[in-house]
Formats: sequence, structure tokens, C-alpha cells
Amino acid sequence: MRINSKLVKSAIAAVVVSYSSMASAELNIFACEPEYAALAKELAPNARIYSATTAMQDPHQVQARPSLIAKMRQADIAVCAGADLEIGWLPMLQMKSSNAKVRSTAQGLFYAAEQVETLDQLKSVDRSMGDVHAKGNPHLHFSPERMLKVAQALTLKLIAVDPASKAEYESALADFSQRWTAAIPVWQKKAAPLHGKKVIAYHSSFKYLFNWVGIEQVADLEPKPGLPPSSSHLASLLTRTEAGDVMAIIVASYQDERGANWLGERANLPVQVLPMSVGGNDQSQDLFSLYDSVLDLLLSVKAN
Repeated sequence: MRINSKLVKSAIAAVVVSYSSMASAELNIFACEPEYAALAKELAPNARIYSATTAMQDPHQVQARPSLIAKMRQADIAVCAGADLEIGWLPMLQMKSSNAKVRSTAQGLFYAAEQVETLDQLKSVDRSMGDVHAKGNPHLHFSPERMLKVAQALTLKLIAVDPASKAEYESALADFSQRWTAAIPVWQKKAAPLHGKKVIAYHSSFKYLFNWVGIEQVADLEPKPGLPPSSSHLASLLTRTEAGDVMAIIVASYQDERGANWLGERANLPVQVLPMSVGGNDQSQDLFSLYDSVLDLLLSVKAN
């Protein structure tokens, strides 16, 4: 019986491709926030990816639920913002899951903030300062240049944990980097009309975004980081708006809008809710559309 060599080669190639995909698919990635689940999907499209939080949750305040513990127990890699954003709940998950793979950065634990220079680092912190982060502002996913560096570092971590899929990860990074690098000047051109505008915002959630597009946050709805707006603080903000130079009041998708709405009504200023991460509104389905949505919403405020 004559064997068709072309068919044999095709069958072997199919088995190799199938095995390679299967190997990657067996990788379990635990993402602390949806922006890092989205980044992991770009870099390891065949992996199983689970996000511990959504864009409608405060990532500072998360309960170590049994379901989260079970997911962390299965993880090969844990990808988190870092800079102590998850300090209130991640250590508990690590302890209760008893998964040595994601216990330290020497193995499968990955902190985005450790890959870049963060904003607002502090040499010392005490309780009187409120909910501040000595290691810097952890919400760096709105800095496109920093996110590219994080993607490069995360790819190295993926390869270290799953070396058999190195070519796959390198190819995914190259594709993501090309599309991301091409998108940055498009976003910058779109955001140009926002340069020099002033806003009042809740917390420092969008500090990287504002720095990138040239928006100035002139005041914070929080009297101190982590504290809700008080009546006296809101009254002082109302006085600040009398200068007439504030474009809008900005809150994130998970933040309480009551203080912002109170101020907006009395100051006759629009209150704009921005998606904090992927899934924060219907338009934000991945990192690219998240950036598009945030810029479109800010520009809609300016137009009005």
C-alpha cells in the first residue's frame, strides 16, 4: 500500500499545531484586574484567563471569596497591577490557595508596576495621609507607553513559565506591539483638543490618562484618598468652580456618583463617568476600545 507522503506530513503538522495549542491552552492565568486579563488575552490567546474583579468593582476592596481562592489554586501565573493596589486581599488569596506557583515574583507572580516607573511615589506613608500608595499610583494601564513595557515583560514571564510555547508568545507580542504602536499616534491626534483642559476628578484613578493627554486635575472629590466627599469639602470645591475654568467632573465606573452629581448640579458642570477598565461600558471590550471609549467620552464633554 502506497502512503501519500504529503498527507503524512500534513497529519504530522496538524498534530504538532494541535499539541502546541493544547499546551498553551492548559496555562491558567489569574488576573487581578480586567485590564490585565485583557492584556493576557492579547499575549496568550489560547490560555485560560480569569479576572478576579470587574471594571464595576473597586480593586482596592475585594473579598477573598471561595471562588477566587479556587481560581488562584489553579493558576500558573497571577498578573496584577501591584504597587500595593491588591494589598488588602491578594495575600489572603495566596495564603488560602496554598499555590506555590504564584506566591512570589521569582515564580509565577507578576506585578505590572514593577516593570515601569510609576507616578507619585512616596518615601514614607502614614495613616493621616489616607489611602495612598508609597510605591506609586497603580492605575498605570492608561499610559500606553508603560503598557507596552508591561506587555514585553509579561511575555518574558509567560515564556519562563511555559517555555514550550515561546514562539507563540513572541508572535503574539509582535502582533500586539505593532497594533498598539500604530494606535498611539492616532489616539494622541484624537486627544489633542483636550490638552490644557481642567477637571475635578474622584481619586487619582485617571492620573496617567490625564498626564498623557495633557488634562490638569485641579481638585479631588475626596478630601483624602479613600475618604468619601464630605459636605465641607464639596462646598470648597464649589468655590473652586467659580473660576469658570473647569471642563467637567470625572468619576470612574465603580465610584459613587452622589458627591459628583451634587457638585455638578450646583456648579452647572457635566459629570462624566469613564470606564475604569475593560468592561466598564458597552464600548470597552478590549484595551484598544477602552482607550477609544475614554477619549470619545472626554471629547463629548468638551464639545458640550
